[in-house]
Amino acid sequence: MFGLEPHVLLLLIACLVAACAFEFVNGFHDTANAVATVIYTNSLRPWVAVVWSAFWNFVGVIAGGIGVAMGIVYLLPVESLVDQNVYHGIAMVGALIVAAIIWNVGTWYYGLPSSSSHALIGSILGVGIAFSLLPGSGASAVNWGKAGETGLALLVSPLFGFSLTIILMFLLRRFVQNKTIFKEPHKRKPPPIWIRMILIATCTLVSYFHGSNDGQKGVGLIMLILIGIVPVHFALNSKLNPLDMRESLTRVEQVMGKLNAAELSEADRKLLSEVRTQTTNLDQIFAGKTDVKQLPEQARFEIRKSILLLYNRAKKLTASEKLPLSSADRKVYEDSIANMRTFTDYAPWQVSLMVALSLGIGTMIGWQRIVKTIGERIGKEHLTYAQGASSELVAAAMIGASTGFGLPSSTTHVLSSAIAGSMVANRGIKNLNPQMVRNIALAWVLTLPVTMVLSGGLFLLFRTIMPS
Repeated sequence: MFGLEPHVLLLLIACLVAACAFEFVNGFHDTANAVATVIYTNSLRPWVAVVWSAFWNFVGVIAGGIGVAMGIVYLLPVESLVDQNVYHGIAMVGALIVAAIIWNVGTWYYGLPSSSSHALIGSILGVGIAFSLLPGSGASAVNWGKAGETGLALLVSPLFGFSLTIILMFLLRRFVQNKTIFKEPHKRKPPPIWIRMILIATCTLVSYFHGSNDGQKGVGLIMLILIGIVPVHFALNSKLNPLDMRESLTRVEQVMGKLNAAELSEADRKLLSEVRTQTTNLDQIFAGKTDVKQLPEQARFEIRKSILLLYNRAKKLTASEKLPLSSADRKVYEDSIANMRTFTDYAPWQVSLMVALSLGIGTMIGWQRIVKTIGERIGKEHLTYAQGASSELVAAAMIGASTGFGLPSSTTHVLSSAIAGSMVANRGIKNLNPQMVRNIALAWVLTLPVTMVLSGGLFLLFRTIMPS
């Protein structure tokens, strides 16, 4: 299969199974974020709740697109994504998957609502930094621009979740006349039907948006595996004809032709030279081809490599305000590059289905530990109907917004912060359980550095013991 030697094919299968295991762990690790309130308030029976949540997680993955997935892929430096050595690809994806799973399982075991998103992103950054330490790599450690966007999203969303929940709780107290919603749930009786419907709706929203955001991370992870180990077969979207990008390539060359290298700074001159090198490579590949069947398989990898390097250099080049290009030329250039990236930024439906099934099945298992933490241990009082509904509504909105912008979001941290906000809104800061808040904060702070060190060390180990 894929022209791989038997032992390499086994390693590919092992990596795909490990990626599915990560999403499975992600499912049971994050289930409590969606089902805690409906279970804790007796709005739904536990198994009904987790099956319902699993279904909407599944739908979220299928319908969520690939914006977040590609954000995960491009956290790594371009150079590591265009290395055709399959053993290097196995070392890369194996290290980051194992590191993320170790951290997720460990925090789940101790009942801590730690972030699967942080674990995966920390593992990717660790691999990127370790890659830069290799002799002769000469590459940037990570795509720091994308890492900055991701880090900001992960930092800001919990702060917004905390603040917005306090505001929402204030509005509920001000305008809702029926005070039943502010009472502690009865241990055996379900809430009034209108409260029950609200809680089920917020559970559904959190489940759907969790799937659309966290599920995309799994899609990105599997695409890293396929691109790293079998790049020739998954280098380009097989549903598109690579020859169709020639029009966009021509527009890029026309815009670049308007630049005089002698008038540019040394840094911009170098970038322009690299851009022209990649466009020339693509011209040579396409020369004389009238049918996609005339392109050899190896050419598909070379096309992907040129597009990624072209995009990387072009982004840096157009960021320069001193570049003598009109707004219209810049737009033509950026639109043309974006069109060319449609050939590289994709995920087969089979990948989405694998992730959706893994996340959905994982969602139905292992929810008990963290449900108790969310329902009883973040604050000094038991969660009320209003606190549960407002926390999940804010969490769903924040995760949905992150997905819309193609940015990863931590469902765990957003919801935990929102519940903390609801506790503060009730009786002030003293209403928080300081020990549990410290434990959650410690897990939050340690996730990135621990997974970075772990994945980086594993990557260097795997590169050492695998063939060059």
